[in-house]
Amino acid sequence: MNTKIKFLTALLIIISTSVFGQRKIETTFKVDGLCEMCKKRIERSLEVNGVIFSEWNIDTKELFVVYRPKKITIEEIHQLINQAGHDTESSSAPDTVYNQIHHCCQYRGDIRSEEMAIPPDTVAPYSPEHIKMLQE
Repeated sequence: MNTKIKFLTALLIIISTSVFGQRKIETTFKVDGLCEMCKKRIERSLEVNGVIFSEWNIDTKELFVVYRPKKITIEEIHQLINQAGHDTESSSAPDTVYNQIHHCCQYRGDIRSEEMAIPPDTVAPYSPEHIKMLQE
């Protein structure tokens, strides 16, 4: 009986060390996008094993990520975002994937990709006009 208790205690210590003792990394980098739909797409792309938290800021275009490097690499994180159709500061989404995101989310080829601002002649994200376009 005493041996079982010692064994279970040792096992519990090993498991808790491996689960709670893992190193995590916090990082921030630029990701191109324009609106709430982009935000959802970017953040959902990182709902994977190894990513603890992610939040993309629409105004600054910065993505804050907390992840476990033993489970996922920063390169894999960039690739996941690219596969969702968004460019990062170190890699680009494939054109075939980018071309499939909603047209109001496409930021390449106009001042939105450089200035990351919406031109005055563009429908503002989530304005009544934008919502009507999404419903069509």
